[in-house]
Amino acid sequence: MSSPAPDRSTVTRAPKVVLHDHLDGGLRPGTVLELAGEVGHRLPATDTESLAAWFRAAAGSGSLELYLETFTHTLAVMQTAEQLRRVARECAVDLAADGVVYAEVRFAPEQHLAGGLQLDEVVEAVQAGFAEGVADVAARGATTRVSTVLTAMRHAARSTEIAELAVRHRESGVVGFDIAGAEEGYPPSRHLAAFEYLHRENFPVTIHAGEAFGLPSIWEAVQVCGTSRLGHGVRIAEDIEVLGGRDDHGRPRARLGRTAAWVRDHRIPLEVCPTSNVDTGAARSVAEHPVTLLKDLRFRVTVNTDNRLVSGTSMSQEMTALVEQAGWDLADLRWATINAMKSAFLPFDERLDLIEDVVKPGYVALAAR
Repeated sequence: MSSPAPDRSTVTRAPKVVLHDHLDGGLRPGTVLELAGEVGHRLPATDTESLAAWFRAAAGSGSLELYLETFTHTLAVMQTAEQLRRVARECAVDLAADGVVYAEVRFAPEQHLAGGLQLDEVVEAVQAGFAEGVADVAARGATTRVSTVLTAMRHAARSTEIAELAVRHRESGVVGFDIAGAEEGYPPSRHLAAFEYLHRENFPVTIHAGEAFGLPSIWEAVQVCGTSRLGHGVRIAEDIEVLGGRDDHGRPRARLGRTAAWVRDHRIPLEVCPTSNVDTGAARSVAEHPVTLLKDLRFRVTVNTDNRLVSGTSMSQEMTALVEQAGWDLADLRWATINAMKSAFLPFDERLDLIEDVVKPGYVALAAR
């Protein structure tokens, strides 16, 4: 039985968990303007509102490659320890203000070396910023937790170095490893040495796959590289034949191919980012996004932001869009949030505590209103 569709106010108050959020894609427009002015970086707009609109327009090109070009401007202002600390601090504060109780934020340390920082210094600066942001949130009477996923760029050759960096900082808040960047022509198997090292170290892995490139990318990420989660993964829908109608349990009647069946059977989480997927052409609209079919077929679906500045979004906006355009209800949002917390790269008992002490009570309170 479905629950009532929540209004925007209810969605905003809901406890949220985000597993796929890029630090360099979520800056405040005002921060980009201020820091760009300090370093002399020329931007395509000169005021906060116009700059935010430029990012949004540039992102909505329908091309992942063009979408990624927007990061030229954010990375330009993230090259010193002070800049990184500020951006990370503001990230934690902004996520908490949106009701995010747990976040895994990712960034690529190799993209922050132009100012002379070393890889370890980059990580330390970001971690310090997150700690400051969490402390700021606590001082305001709220709570949030931010963990870090280190990303290696799939077109580069530093993945093993970044994997070793992640393991080196595992005791200070780095909880996972990722590869990102243009998918086509850069299969995850190019980084097999990094993944083998991480598996030996019992270190969690997520891989961008199944966004701009299809099933072969997902299959390699899962079967060759042994990923724990799939970044995006929406093109798993290409391996699903919808037969029409519903079964006795109300689920869509569908025939799953071998890759889709494996992903569902083994509960491999999908880090779905609806607005971003529309921006990059991986989906035509939120209303038609495969995430609803995947939800109904009970894949391990999670809802995420990807890049808050670039896509002009937030967790509240992602959830509201699913409610208003795809027919999700409060029970669906709760289910996806618990999925995300179950799939976090934290020890089991810490995940369970957040589910039982924060997420479930938060949704009970919303349902009682």
